[in-house]
Amino acid sequence: MSNRPSTRNKNKRQRPDNNAEVISELYRKIHLSGEVTKDDIKQLYMFGKPVCNQGCRINTKDNPNCFCGLIPPPNGNRKSGLWQKTSEIVSSLGPDPSKDLRDSFDTPAGLTNLGATCYANSILQFLYMNKPFREGVLSVEPDVLAKQPVLGQLARLFAQLHTSKMAFVDSAPFIEALALDNGIQQDSHEFLTLLFSLLEQCLSYSKVSKARTVVQDLFRGGVSHVTKCSKCGNQSEASSNVEDFYGVELNVKGLKSLDESLDDYLSVEELQGDNQYFCYSCATRVNATRSIRLQSLPPVLIFQLKRCVFLPNNIPAGQSCFSEPDGVVNGNHVNTSGLHASSPETTSNVQTFSSSDAYMLMYCLRHQTNGHRKAQLGSGGGILKDGNSISLQTDAYLPSHLMKEVNELNKSYLESCQQYKTKKEAKLALIAERRQEVRSVISEASVQSSVESFWWISVDWLRQWADTITPTIIDNTPIQCLHGKVPVSKISSMKRLSAKAWNTISSKYKGGPELGEDDCCIVCLKETACAAVSADSYRDGRTSMRELAEAALAGKCPDGPLYYVSKAWLSQWVRRRNIDSPCEADTGPTASIRCPHGALMPEQAAGARRALIPEILWVFIFNSANEVKPDDTVGCSVFASDSETCSQCCIDLSEVTCMEDNLRDFKLKQRQSHEKLAIGKSIPLFPRNKYYLLPTSWLSKWRCYIMAGGKNASSTAEPDNLNSAIESLKCEQHSRLLRRPPDLMRKRGAILQKAPSVDELTIITENDWTSFCKDWNGIEEKGISAEIDSTNSAEDCLLGTLEEMPITEENVNSLDDANGETESQGPIIKTYPEVCEDCIGERESFELVRKLNYCNEDICICFVRGKEPPKYILEGSANILEPNRRISKRSRRTSYGNSVNLNVSGSTTLYELKMMIWQSFGIVKENQILHKGSKIVDGETATLADMCIFPGDVLWVTDSEIHENRDIAEELSDTKMEVQQSEGGFRGTLLTSNIPPTQVMSQGCFN
Repeated sequence: MSNRPSTRNKNKRQRPDNNAEVISELYRKIHLSGEVTKDDIKQLYMFGKPVCNQGCRINTKDNPNCFCGLIPPPNGNRKSGLWQKTSEIVSSLGPDPSKDLRDSFDTPAGLTNLGATCYANSILQFLYMNKPFREGVLSVEPDVLAKQPVLGQLARLFAQLHTSKMAFVDSAPFIEALALDNGIQQDSHEFLTLLFSLLEQCLSYSKVSKARTVVQDLFRGGVSHVTKCSKCGNQSEASSNVEDFYGVELNVKGLKSLDESLDDYLSVEELQGDNQYFCYSCATRVNATRSIRLQSLPPVLIFQLKRCVFLPNNIPAGQSCFSEPDGVVNGNHVNTSGLHASSPETTSNVQTFSSSDAYMLMYCLRHQTNGHRKAQLGSGGGILKDGNSISLQTDAYLPSHLMKEVNELNKSYLESCQQYKTKKEAKLALIAERRQEVRSVISEASVQSSVESFWWISVDWLRQWADTITPTIIDNTPIQCLHGKVPVSKISSMKRLSAKAWNTISSKYKGGPELGEDDCCIVCLKETACAAVSADSYRDGRTSMRELAEAALAGKCPDGPLYYVSKAWLSQWVRRRNIDSPCEADTGPTASIRCPHGALMPEQAAGARRALIPEILWVFIFNSANEVKPDDTVGCSVFASDSETCSQCCIDLSEVTCMEDNLRDFKLKQRQSHEKLAIGKSIPLFPRNKYYLLPTSWLSKWRCYIMAGGKNASSTAEPDNLNSAIESLKCEQHSRLLRRPPDLMRKRGAILQKAPSVDELTIITENDWTSFCKDWNGIEEKGISAEIDSTNSAEDCLLGTLEEMPITEENVNSLDDANGETESQGPIIKTYPEVCEDCIGERESFELVRKLNYCNEDICICFVRGKEPPKYILEGSANILEPNRRISKRSRRTSYGNSVNLNVSGSTTLYELKMMIWQSFGIVKENQILHKGSKIVDGETATLADMCIFPGDVLWVTDSEIHENRDIAEELSDTKMEVQQSEGGFRGTLLTSNIPPTQVMSQGCFN
């Protein structure tokens, strides 16, 4: 091994050991003479150690004159305490409210995002920036606002956005008034539509005309669905109906501009063939056209861009079908920040931005004035100086009750800003004062001359005082001995403080006790010297005794008296490092070799190995053990080399050994008597022979018991009583068999149990049964006998025997199916007593219902493109019909190529399953041919439980390619889906509640 020092210690300063030798000699002199001089005190208390000039990286413990490391360097800092960074100290006061101060009332305030409420915040900002809507909401009467919590919170929110001193406004009261979940992201267009409906209802109670119909006046337009006969040119009666709308939904998939999206929305649809229109004028079905006609446009027109399609609830949660546009939908949208100038020429320099990332567009109607366009309504994007500004110069319409409420909030906010400022200034002033105090005291702390008086002070308190903003009183009790003075053993825990520095801190922080230069404890010093000499003596003695112990462990003992000790104890005693005095590990050298009768334990017993040691070593070990535990007769018994072992323990040990030998012979006899059962081999079966059935669980326990050996022999439990195991297989009502007999098979001309490792019952021979009854307390007459009935398969047996290879023991017992031989259907078993079909049927029905009543489990779907699936898929799919069947290694696969795991329940219908497969593989549900094994699974209304599809089943599907492929969104939009997804996201909120908003407690909005 290399002698190179480790990287961890290569830069560590090596301390000389000369001082330790000097200290040791001083202690030895004091111990021998019993006198302590002043020079001894100065040397032991280290008065002469050099005074540090702040050159140490850390504070030196063995130098009472070192005050380094108590404070950081001039430009340094620490993670906490007095010397923490100023910015971190300020941050501990909490957030500075003045940072949230609004810069100017010419810029709008923001809204807080409560987690996932950005969809609501964007709509609220848009509505606030619309001046007519803002004025309409703010003009509602106070009594109406009090009765309508949502409308009241919206008015308060608008008032705070208008005149709040803060740069942002808390939207929590409004969100809580609507009972929205701020942890779930929602659709902003759906939120706007439902909010308009709710506001229309709330505003209908107002008597102010511009407020009562402000939603309809600004955002409602009219649309007609026109159907026109191509033959006579007449329009249908329904074409004259005008429907209200609050937004236009535009497709963006495959469209490159807003104009193309509008053309697509207003496009004419031809009604031909099966879709012909019945014209009452022509009295027959004719070709016709259908289109959308915008009858009237609102002052504020909202375009909803359909960028994604959400799947309804029958598709697994979290899956969505996105419709990304093939090209970017671009529109020339005015950036109103460039409209502050009033000259007409500014309109030629307006900036435009792309709406490629937009989700919703809001357009405002503009009127012509003197040949130029003049903004009448503010859009949702900026601030207009020509009549739509939110400056305080135009806030005359803000009601007095709202103004008063906002002023109180502003006053409270400004007071919190001032309080924070005062608190911050006081904190920083205290920090500066404390730092100056600590630096001043540390600079005066060192004792400069030997004649200068000094005081002892605890290092722990000094470090706490130098690093804490508000230190405690002086506490020197940790460095004080029982005699009220300073012991030499505490020299590393205290410092010599000059009289000037002591007077400075003691006058301010009080406490104590005061410990001066004359308070060195002579009594403790003499006790320490005695202990040090004893420790040196013990270490030297132990070092010399280690060589004798090592020789004893190696079997080399000198002539003379010898004594026994535990060999394990002596080994650990040698391995332990040198210490100053005996410890707990030195006790009990003979505890493990002493028997309960107080004599020497036989060496054959567990843990009783021993070693002989010379008398001098035994005396050292004995004295060390008695020093820790005096009069320990159990752990420190004396056993000379001529001590005899305990006769009683020898007899007991012989009996235990005899029992273990008998048990070992019994297990060996069991393995030899039932050789094939012990190793799990199948036995060949023959007609007209008598066999017996045993529970496979009992046989497994028996196999584990007889195969256990060594340390596991005692921990392995015996199998249960055989008679009880047999009786548990019979029903109490009819005394018949409660388990079906195992299936048989023919393989290479022999009859074998089909799956003995997983069957509930195992077939054994009559000789095995007789032997088991004798050894495990069974009653032969109560056994379950069985006979092989091969009446219908004798011809198959003969044919199989002639075609296959000769029967050998290896071929009969081999269960490896790698050779690929076919297995013919085997004969059946007749049992006595007979199988109780009534009880078994009832139990199996209950078990089947329990298995089919599953929820949120996975099944595997494999997409097979050929006519026939691969064999491993077919085997894996059919295997679920026989859950206890042994699976070959080839079929034991976790992945089936082009496959997917779907999360389903027993109540999932086949229609829902096919929709999931459509989503996963893109196969139209009409083209899906679903298989379970070789059986076709069909019927859309049937559930998976109806079709006996269990968790973990492997199904495979093929594509018939008969029907034309189409988008899954068309299926989802069909009327038979019966899912109202548009309002599903806001279920449980006030937006979809049937409770009138007037019945909602207004105080709930202020939580």
